[in-house]
Amino acid sequence: MNKSDITRDYFMLEGPLKEQGYDWWWHSFTGKNERTGEEKSFFIEFFTCNPKEQQEAPVLGQLPLHKENKITPSYVMVKAGWWGKDATQLHRFFPWKAVRLRNEPSFQIMMEDCFLSETMTMGKVKVSKTEVKEHPEYLCDSGEMEWNLTIDKQIAFHVGYGASKPFRKLNAFEMYWHAEGMKTQYEGQVRVNGENYVVTKEDSFGYADKNWGSDFTSPWVWLSSNDLYSKKYKCRLHNSVFDIGGGRPKAFGIPLNRKLLGAFYYEGTNYEFNFSKIWTLARTKFDCEETKDKLIWRVCQDTKTARLQMEIHCNKEEMLLVNYEAPNGKKLHNRLWNGGTGYGVLKLYEKRPDGIALVDEVLAKHVGCEYGVYEQ
Repeated sequence: MNKSDITRDYFMLEGPLKEQGYDWWWHSFTGKNERTGEEKSFFIEFFTCNPKEQQEAPVLGQLPLHKENKITPSYVMVKAGWWGKDATQLHRFFPWKAVRLRNEPSFQIMMEDCFLSETMTMGKVKVSKTEVKEHPEYLCDSGEMEWNLTIDKQIAFHVGYGASKPFRKLNAFEMYWHAEGMKTQYEGQVRVNGENYVVTKEDSFGYADKNWGSDFTSPWVWLSSNDLYSKKYKCRLHNSVFDIGGGRPKAFGIPLNRKLLGAFYYEGTNYEFNFSKIWTLARTKFDCEETKDKLIWRVCQDTKTARLQMEIHCNKEEMLLVNYEAPNGKKLHNRLWNGGTGYGVLKLYEKRPDGIALVDEVLAKHVGCEYGVYEQ
C-alpha cells in the first residue's frame, strides 16, 4: 500500500484520452498568517483537459456558443483557493500551446509563471470581480493567490493493479486515482489578497494525489487527514494518515456497486481496504448526510483482518461547491461539496482468533473531504 510510484504521476492523456480525457494533480495544506497567526487551509490543482489541438486560446466548455455547438473544452487550468468562512476557488486558464510538460525523469508542467513538479510548485492566480461577472464560464470566484512551496511526499497510497499500465492501456476505468503523497509536508509562502501566510513542514498537514480518466464518478467521495491524535496513547500520531476515495466506479463502461478504496497507515502498520484485492474480502458501507449547516460522512470498511469505522463532520460555511466540467463538456456535478477543515473520530480494530479488538480511537482534524452526486 505505502509504495511510491512516480510513473503514476505522469501525464496520462494519450490515445482516446487526448480527445476526451482529464488529468489533474491536487495539493492541499495548511499555513498560518504571518501577521495574526490565524490558520488557513489551502488547495492548488493543475487540471488538464482534452489536449487534442494546439489552440491559441483556451476552449471553455460552458460558453453558451460552445454548449450549443457541442464544442468540448480544451485547456490547462490552475485552480487555487482556500477553505474557511471566506472559502474561495480561483481559476486561471491556459491554451495547450502555452504548456510545457515532461514525464522523464519525473513529471513537470509549466505555463508562464505557474509550475509544478514532484518536489516544488509556484504560481499565481488572480481573478477580478469584473471578470467573474463577465465570464460565468470561468466557474470561479474573485480574488488573488500566489505561492512558492517545496513538496516532500512521505507516505503513498498505491491502489494496486486497478491503475496499472495494462488497465490504463485498455481504458478500463472512467476514473483513476493515485495518492503519491497521502501524507505530504509542504514548506514555503502563500499570499492571499494581500496577506502573507507561512507554511511549515510539521504543521502543513499536507496531501497530494492525482486523478485522471474520461469522466467523473457519482457519488464522489474523498476523506483524508494526517492531523491525528491517539486517545489511547494521549499523543499526536506523527507517522499516521488515512485516505478514502471512490464512489461508484465504472469498469469497461459498466457501473459497479458503491465502492470505496481506503487506507489507514497507523504508526508504520498498513491497514488497506481495497475492493480490487478480492482475496482480502474488503467491503464498505458508507453514507453522507447533508444537514442545514454541515456534511457528515459515515464509513465502515472491513477486511478479513481489520475494521475501520469513522464519522467525519465539516461545516458547510467553511466549504466550497467546487466546480469542474467534464471532458465531454457537461457539468453534472453542481453540488460537489469540498472542504479542508473537517473533523471527526476513527476507530481501528483488528480481527483476531479470539474476537475483534480495538487498536485505537483516533481524533482527526484538518480533514480533506468531498461529496457530490450528479444532477441528471
